Amino acid sequence: MENLRLNVALLRRRVPNLTSAAKSVGLRPATVSNLCTGKIPVGRSEVKTLVALADLAECTLDELIIRGEKVEMIETKIKALDLFAPVAKGGTIGLVARPGMGQLVILLELFHRLKGEGYKAVFLMPEGNYPELDDVKDFADVIATSIDQAYEELAQLGKDNDVLFAADRSNVVSGEIYDLQDRLQAIGVDSITTFLLDLTGQAVDEDLPYGPLETLLQFDADLTARHLFPAINPIQSTSSVLEGAFLDQNHLLLQQRAQKLLRRYRELRSLVQVSGMDRLPASEIQTYKRGERLEAYLTQPFYTAEAFTGQKGESVSIQETLEDVRKIIDGAADAKELDELQYIGKLN
Repeated sequence: MENLRLNVALLRRRVPNLTSAAKSVGLRPATVSNLCTGKIPVGRSEVKTLVALADLAECTLDELIIRGEKVEMIETKIKALDLFAPVAKGGTIGLVARPGMGQLVILLELFHRLKGEGYKAVFLMPEGNYPELDDVKDFADVIATSIDQAYEELAQLGKDNDVLFAADRSNVVSGEIYDLQDRLQAIGVDSITTFLLDLTGQAVDEDLPYGPLETLLQFDADLTARHLFPAINPIQSTSSVLEGAFLDQNHLLLQQRAQKLLRRYRELRSLVQVSGMDRLPASEIQTYKRGERLEAYLTQPFYTAEAFTGQKGESVSIQETLEDVRKIIDGAADAKELDELQYIGKLN
């Protein structure tokens, strides 16, 4: 069967307010979101859903469905991202978080890490007073103050470079981001990876807050409260890169095994919080402890936080992450204490 995926860029251009549009024709926004990110493969979706999306975009099914194109992953060497929600190169990545969950830290860390790989970073400053954005100036190559300036900079940089572009949700709501992407596509600049963030935290309460996305990074309140960073939700975060046809099968298998373990661990943790470990069935103790260790391992020291934590930043290749995750799931780390796994790079 041919590799199939939705033409998310076309949907984004044709149906900017996809949540309302989807509801208006009887589609569940969550289903549409999962199709866009690849959580639901196109080959397993209902034909009537695809037909409805094509009608909304005023296009044919052939235009809506892309065949045989590979979705390329940007390896960030951040364990939780690369494992659960790989960044799709040239795609649109949405960060969904309330204030204080670390979305800006993740963005600046990505700027720092990927600039070392030759990427250029452009940040479009939102209107209003956001003191927390002062640090952005240290990590972006260009700070744009208007959408037109952003276009000029991206058009110039995008000719010869891979570019990271970040903007606030206010530019999504106004539709300016979609117009910008159209203008860049019209001149043949397709090397821009766009990051959308929400400084107000309102996106958390909405379906498809940014429209169609290639990668969704959903931040987690429980991880934040327990100071386990990056606080990326391993169940709700996802990416079109994870479609089986585009991903190394070992990665896909381990991602699914890790997600299954963490999902069960979270269920058991809810029980433990209420009744204590004594009420945990003996058959589930191993699952609980391995989930606990995997959750600890997925924390990571960041380069951009060294001055605050006093701990050196760590990079872990995707192959090292996959091998370590396999070891934890299979029990090779059962003898390790939690504090031996928290805020490390790869397993020793």
